[in-house]
Amino acid sequence: MDRRVVITGLGPVSSVGIGAEAFGAALRAGRSGISPIASFDASGFPHFKAGEVHDFDPKAVVRSLSPDEWGRTSLFAAAAGRLAVEDSGIDPQLLARSRAGSSIGTTSGESQVIEQLTAQWVDDGMPSISPDLVRQAPASRLAVAVNRELGLTGEAMTLSTACSASNYALGYAYDQIATGDADFMVAGGADSVCRWAHAGFFRLGALTEHACSPFDANRSGILTGEGGAALFLETLESAEQRGAHVYAEVLGYGLNCDANHMVAPDKDSIAECMRRAHRNAGIEASDVDYICAHGTGTPANDAVESKAVLDVFGPTPPPISSIKSMLGHTMGAASGFGAIASALGIDQGFLPPTTNHTTPDPELVGIDPVPNVAREARLDVVQNNGFAFGGNNAITILGRVA
Repeated sequence: MDRRVVITGLGPVSSVGIGAEAFGAALRAGRSGISPIASFDASGFPHFKAGEVHDFDPKAVVRSLSPDEWGRTSLFAAAAGRLAVEDSGIDPQLLARSRAGSSIGTTSGESQVIEQLTAQWVDDGMPSISPDLVRQAPASRLAVAVNRELGLTGEAMTLSTACSASNYALGYAYDQIATGDADFMVAGGADSVCRWAHAGFFRLGALTEHACSPFDANRSGILTGEGGAALFLETLESAEQRGAHVYAEVLGYGLNCDANHMVAPDKDSIAECMRRAHRNAGIEASDVDYICAHGTGTPANDAVESKAVLDVFGPTPPPISSIKSMLGHTMGAASGFGAIASALGIDQGFLPPTTNHTTPDPELVGIDPVPNVAREARLDVVQNNGFAFGGNNAITILGRVA
């Protein structure tokens, strides 16, 4: 695996901005994408806020797909892929002739489509179900949408490892290029805000009311979010030959699954995943300049993640912040947005803040959450955390190209 893999294109479709420039500016400003839910009637819920992408118009981004034939999540994925490829500056005809594919992570797939089908069945019986909606339902269509939108003829892999799925997808894409099985890959994730996920997290007691406050002493839960996050990957040699702008290099990744508990994170397993990522990337813990946290804002997740960080890095770990404080929890897209934020941090020299932070947690001594205000910093190595229900842990390591 001697082919170096770099990121040359970023495609965020998020509640705080669409496109790399808007997304980066929003992170620097600590802008919130949280608002009252508009995609379904949330009036029966005590908590009714989420990170929705209100200004998403697929017809303004996608060129090949007919938006009427695809679900919202697939369109998020396709639009993010299109933006990442355009940001990379690669010739679309060259890409279509190349060994190129996509790997896209998700938690709920076409959740809004499934809800519509369920409503039709409940209201009027199975004969009322729309065949057009049935065609939109398979989660596998997320990666297929990216390939069709971009004319890619390589693999179209959808990975459903929940909230760590984008890091799984990024690691898979890295392997495809590093081993020579592909020359270009689009990697990331997509999910949509939906009623059943909102209701599920509320019933779990994991949903906060107004603002997500990771690492704060008074944190009380997540806010659901949505969007599509895509990164364009190629070899360093290819990027240099075509004079592409390189945001960051993918140094490696680590995966594990403790399968210990459906919803409770496991500190030792998370710490081991970090060590695996460091070994795979050929770095030491001391090389990491910043950690883009999973940082959901629940009491248990932030405490376990922080303690795992302290186990691996010692009493003075690098700064660790959570962009979920601004975006909400975008589920399968979460670590994709984290990877984009990490690449922008390396490229532009800043740490995204953890917003809504008012009270340091005395149980998390040594943790620097970059409270409320972005911070200028040179970043040579960044660790991007992604953890999921069932103990599915995935961590990617990005670095400055040397």
